[in-house]
Amino acid sequence: MRALLLALLCLAAARVSGEPAPLADGQAIRGQFQQLRQMQGFTNPVRSEGHFLLVPGRGLIWTTDRPFLVTTVLTPEGLVQNAGGNGSFKIGAANLPMLTRLYAMMSAALAGNWRALETDFAITHDSAGKHERFRLTPLRADPSGGMLPRQITITVGRFVEKVDIERSGGDSDHLSFSNQTLGDAALQRSEVEDFSSAEP
Repeated sequence: MRALLLALLCLAAARVSGEPAPLADGQAIRGQFQQLRQMQGFTNPVRSEGHFLLVPGRGLIWTTDRPFLVTTVLTPEGLVQNAGGNGSFKIGAANLPMLTRLYAMMSAALAGNWRALETDFAITHDSAGKHERFRLTPLRADPSGGMLPRQITITVGRFVEKVDIERSGGDSDHLSFSNQTLGDAALQRSEVEDFSSAEP
């Protein structure tokens, strides 16, 4: 879940090169992802892949298709996760203050307020051809019990292409995104139901 929340922030914050253009009302980003999680004590990384939907004002639907079907929905009201119909759990935003803070940072980024992230991160960036690379380093000690990383590196073309998350304990997450499209936010019935499931 930690990598998911950070990926959400990064997708919102660095959608295009340079100063990111905000998503307009009625727009949404859809795409696919692959995640490699490297953990201390394990030789091989854990691989997962799936698809996502990011909608301003509504939140994120992040579906892991492999190796196991897990759907996680994050909205301003909270988070709900369903493990392939085999049970779910729900966390209200009021019960997890860091969740509220991460969602607030995402909302600022979606509004085009990149500089709002400078309250929480030192941000540096460089260019490499058609790509921009942003590095985000937390400005203060992690109050979240491990949600914040030691450093986030975001590689951006038109959309975010890669996110590398390094943790102080040596663990890391490496996410790559593909087949991303920017279009209208017309939702399928199942997506409306997913967002509704995170409401109080």
